[in-house]
Amino acid sequence: MVDLRGPRKVLLVSTGGAATLLLALLLVLPAQTHGYLEDREPVYLEAKVGSYVILNCPVDFPKNDPIPYVLHWNKDNKPVFTLYDGVLNSYETFLGRVTLLNNDLVYGKASLNLTSIRESDNGWYECKVIFPNRVPNKRNNGTWFHISVLGGTLLKIPPVNSTVLEGDPAFFKCLAQNPETMFIDWFKDNVSLLDMYDLMRRSTFGPDGSLMISPTQMSDLGFYKCVVRNHFNDTQDATAFLNVQYKAKVIYAPKEVYLPFGEPAVLDCHFRSNPPLTNLRWEKDGFLFDPYNVQVSDEDVRENLLKPISSAFQGVFYKRNGSIYFEKVDDAHAGRYACTPYNELGTDGSSPIINVIVQKPPYFILKPKLLYVTKIGSTVEMHCDARDRDGTHVPQITWVKKDGSMLPHGRYQINGGNLTLEEIIESDRGIYACQAVNEAATISADAEIMIENVSPRAPYNLTGNSSDTAITLRWAPGYIRQYLEYIIWYRPTDGIEWRTFKVSNKHMLEATITNLQPAKEYEFMVLCQDNYGDGMFSKAFRYFTKPREFEQPETFQDTLLQFNQIGSPLNLTIEKRSSHFEAHWQPPELGLDQLRYYILRWWIERSTNCTECHDSRDQSHL
Repeated sequence: MVDLRGPRKVLLVSTGGAATLLLALLLVLPAQTHGYLEDREPVYLEAKVGSYVILNCPVDFPKNDPIPYVLHWNKDNKPVFTLYDGVLNSYETFLGRVTLLNNDLVYGKASLNLTSIRESDNGWYECKVIFPNRVPNKRNNGTWFHISVLGGTLLKIPPVNSTVLEGDPAFFKCLAQNPETMFIDWFKDNVSLLDMYDLMRRSTFGPDGSLMISPTQMSDLGFYKCVVRNHFNDTQDATAFLNVQYKAKVIYAPKEVYLPFGEPAVLDCHFRSNPPLTNLRWEKDGFLFDPYNVQVSDEDVRENLLKPISSAFQGVFYKRNGSIYFEKVDDAHAGRYACTPYNELGTDGSSPIINVIVQKPPYFILKPKLLYVTKIGSTVEMHCDARDRDGTHVPQITWVKKDGSMLPHGRYQINGGNLTLEEIIESDRGIYACQAVNEAATISADAEIMIENVSPRAPYNLTGNSSDTAITLRWAPGYIRQYLEYIIWYRPTDGIEWRTFKVSNKHMLEATITNLQPAKEYEFMVLCQDNYGDGMFSKAFRYFTKPREFEQPETFQDTLLQFNQIGSPLNLTIEKRSSHFEAHWQPPELGLDQLRYYILRWWIERSTNCTECHDSRDQSHL
């Protein structure tokens, strides 16, 4: 009599011929698993056509010490995959679709990833681990799996991941259940191949819906999706990845590169490589620039470490991405350079010659004054002149307004290096920059125009948002100057005493006022000041804190609580990781009993005009 206890009862949930087959498997299963699989329950998995499944099979080593083993995967008593002495073998229809996950920390060492699921993958799978050099050669290893393939109403055989060398043909199979009544469309990275002229020119479609690309190019790398559609517009799709490998090749090399004399500089080798770069060689004036070459590892590339080229080139380093870094450029670094990248497949050749020219940066022989004070309607002339250090020619001189606005149309003239502004109006005040440019570097000198008898505009357009104990205030600057500072004046709307908060960062146009009472209205004004004194207050702005979501303790009801002081967090440090930053700090010494949370704010400066970088800030409540 067959014992049907436990999870094996589910094998009888079927009808017709399928039930007969499953029952037959049920009768065989106990005999096959007797002795070393009897304590493991079978695993039931479901997958759609074109998807993947993970068959997780752990290895139970004797005494937990890894020893040599042989791995057998069978499907319905037929071999699927074998691992012996480090050699992997896949059989029949599983070629290119089976990957061993023995290096994955999540899954067991005998686990498989079966991709591009097709209808024929439906059935029972057995994982068997054997230790050939040990008696007994079997332990409690191995697992039974049953895969039920779902949703195969349109697509019968999906495409399979493929790796080819550039220039060789690539082939993807996509077979519909009934090719005579169904249509197949192909996409690359979700873009129809019909919209990709170059790829279509090299593509051929078979009568069964298959796709062949010949010859392949490195740009063909990507995800290819076939979509099967019937007359009722029902669709089913599957995706496969095409990996196009090629020798490391240089894709761009400028004819001339100017390096600034006496300054640090980088000479890049612009290459592409698949597989990844393993070696890169530079030549200078026909001779090897580094007699030992440079060996590149993934870790080195991530850390972007530097390697000195040789004692003959002091202050010259290889960056691990293949570029040359000059710590301080001198005349000896000029010459004819060429780079040659290598990977496991070799190299496609050296770059064209790059003529490196050492150019001395310009220098000012005449700078504009730091400050020009004028009146409305007057004319201002600012003088500026520069020379190259070798004295051969005059660098290009331009003028810009540092707040990003344009010079006044029709009211300015540039004669040589001098800028003249006519019929001065209020918007002309601000900081201007004279820039001297040559092929090696750009230098800049600032000058500010101030207008007499015109009151500076106050900050405006105040907005805010709040929590239950804090309000973040934002504003637009009334005018732009180099040394502006902002002071926030605030009080409860029913209070008399004003408090002040100085914004520590001169480039920020926002501030967060903390230690406020919940569900209370506060009044704010923003004052700007510079080296010449205070400006004007903004218009008063009122904003409510949010109500507290929990009952306030009695000790927090003190009306003076809003003015209790909490010290600053201590010893703030920022550490850069490969994909993020980590902030560490210690709690403040003063007011620790009042502390409820921290606000961490960060931003990315995209422009010297802070009104443009306002949207790039973010914050977190911790």
